[in-house]
Formats: sequence, structure tokens, C-alpha cells
Amino acid sequence: MNVAQAKAAARAVGASVVAIDDEQYPPLLRAIHDPPPLLYVRGDPSFLPDAQLAVVGSRRASPAALRVAELLSGQLARAGLHICSGMAIGIDGAAHRGALAAGGRSVAVIATGIDRVYPYRHRALASQLEECGCLVTEFPPGTPPLRQNFPQRNRLISGMSLGVLVIEAALPSGSLITAGTALEQGREVFALPWSVLHEGGRGCLQLIRDGAKMVLAVEDILEELAPLYTLQQHRVDAPSAEVVAPSTSWLLGFVGFEMVTLDELVHRSARPVAQVLGELSVLELGGQVTRMAGGYIRC
Repeated sequence: MNVAQAKAAARAVGASVVAIDDEQYPPLLRAIHDPPPLLYVRGDPSFLPDAQLAVVGSRRASPAALRVAELLSGQLARAGLHICSGMAIGIDGAAHRGALAAGGRSVAVIATGIDRVYPYRHRALASQLEECGCLVTEFPPGTPPLRQNFPQRNRLISGMSLGVLVIEAALPSGSLITAGTALEQGREVFALPWSVLHEGGRGCLQLIRDGAKMVLAVEDILEELAPLYTLQQHRVDAPSAEVVAPSTSWLLGFVGFEMVTLDELVHRSARPVAQVLGELSVLELGGQVTRMAGGYIRC
């Protein structure tokens, strides 16, 4: 399906389309190795380039985990981060509700067509998200909830976010799949330290053991994301092309007049992927570098 056909199909169900070369396409998502060429959107797509944090967890969440998901999502939203999740029952729904209740915005990445609400019990939440956020999918209208589409959807949740916060996860779980894709994409991973006696939290303990940052309070997340959030907001809020002078960018010296890949820039700069991507976005906006198929080149 080409862009014109996709836009026509989206209009028929009251949605819109954001193509990969549009300004509204999330810049972090654009940089993953398999970004979807088109996103179907219901709601306001204008804030998709803004800084987001993914909040995920168990569908069979404990009451304590649901309370924590709402609390942290609300605090993160008040701090200026949009909350991204998958609109599933359990932690996903609590994260969306927490962000909206705090007056923030939330993005639901769904594994069906944009005209479908799954699970159906979240139709009221979907309407709220459409008014105060948006619903996003790469699947064309009419796509039913197929099992194989959910892991594919998870790479978008992590791909458009600065990091992933796992509230509660058993072993194994879909939330750990999302955390795995986050690590592959160079995103930060956060997890709550549950008791070893709580089976529903063993996935979080495993993530912490393997290097995820333990979260005891919202400050643990904000202090880790502060540099990346600043870069992302600089890119979004910059009023002119004079965003970063060549002498002030630590990355520009690694970009030459022959194409260089993202992996090469990460290796040369010895910086995390997400930080390199944030700086590249600033340099792009400032006209310092240009993105090409497969890499970047200095202007």
C-alpha cells in the first residue's frame, strides 16, 4: 500500500497517516533498524517527536503494581515526559490513566488496525487517549488482534521512547520482550525491585541483575534521562537553524563528508545509542548533518 492509498484508508476510519519522512514522525523510532514506513494515528500526532518514556508491565498486575504505575506515570507526565504504552489491561492501562489524570499526554501503540480497539473493555480509555494524546499503529485499518503482531508492536513502544520502565513482570513475559528490544535499540531500561517472594516481580529482579536501573522513586528515572531529555527538547523547541554551533557539538567531529553509519558513530564516540541519536537530531535540525539511507553525512 502506497502513501496515497494509506491516507485514503485512514481517512475512511477517521485517522491520519504519518510517513517516515514527515516532521511528526518520532525521530528515535526513525533510527531503529526496522522502522515502519507509515504510522496510522488517531488523535494528535504533533507531539510524537517529543520526549517519551515507555511504561509497561504485567496484564495480571497486582493491586500494588497498578497503584505504582499510575503514581509514577503521573509524576513523569508532570515532569514533562509523555507516557507511551500498549493499552493492554493491567499496567499499560494504569500507566495511560495516570498520565492523563495528571494532565499529561499519553501514546498508545496498538497491535491492531487503527479502527480496532483491543481489548474492547478499553474503548473508553481509547477515546480519552484520542482526545489527550493519540493511538498509533503500523498495521493497516481492519487488522485484527493477531498473536504475532504484539511482539512486533513492542519494538515501536521502545523505539519511540527514551527508555522503558518495567513496573511488574513475571518470567517469562511480554514486558521482558519490550525490555529486550529497548536494549537492542540502545534505550535505558528501568525496573522496580520486588520481593523475591513475589512471583509477578521476578522479571524485574532479573532485569536489575542484568543491568537495568533500579527505581525507588521517580527521581531515579529523571536523573538518568535528564541529558537525553534535554537533547530531545532542544530539538523540538529550537526556534531556528542555529541550534548547535559546530564547535559546541561533541559528535560533529565524528561525522565526515562521506557517509557514516549510526553504529560507527556510537563506536567512535563511545556514547550510548540514545544519546548519539539525540545529538544527531539536534545537528540535523541545525543543518549540520543530513540523514541518508543507511547513515549520516556532514553538510
